[in-house]
Amino acid sequence: MKAITKLLVLFTITISIAACKDTETELPYLGNPTFVNGKESKYQVPAWKFLNQDSITVSSADLSDNVYVVDFFFTSCPSICPKVKREMFKIYDEFKNDNRVKLVSFTIDPKHDTPIRLKKYSQKLGVNNDKWWFLTGDSDETFALADDYFITAYADPEAPGGFDHSGQILLIDKSSHIRSYSLGTDPESTPKFIKDIKNLLHTEWNDTKE
Repeated sequence: MKAITKLLVLFTITISIAACKDTETELPYLGNPTFVNGKESKYQVPAWKFLNQDSITVSSADLSDNVYVVDFFFTSCPSICPKVKREMFKIYDEFKNDNRVKLVSFTIDPKHDTPIRLKKYSQKLGVNNDKWWFLTGDSDETFALADDYFITAYADPEAPGGFDHSGQILLIDKSSHIRSYSLGTDPESTPKFIKDIKNLLHTEWNDTKE
């Protein structure tokens, strides 16, 4: 239920903002803005710092020159994670030669998903570790961060694998704004999401490289 509620909120925000745009190619800014002295500040995901599969501490600041795609998962997930990872890999494959795009996957099971285990997971996928980070850290911080990304993630002993989580894939721009999302469990939503990434690259770098 929490996953459905967050998804509906995100969908409502998307439609509301997109309806106000003058052009179909401009991506919306997702999340409620704040106002200080009448000046609008668009929603930004808070800064974070985690350990990657190479046991190196990385942070959101390290992505300030990139747009990135994010999801939340755990390696032993018996339900939606394999489906979401298939869609993430399609995105990886599309942009594997474009250094402006990174992929970031946060584990919601840090107790078991150590850097060593995440490294084996990434090796099994056959991906570039610099291109696609698999991150682990404090569980409470991870759950809080998932909430900042409008993604449901929390421990639930009655859920498959012990965690309840949603499968959204999000697109983040160079300023930590959420610009698009895809339903990671729905392959039909991935092509549009890839188009959104290309559109954002054009906007952020003001060029036509794809």
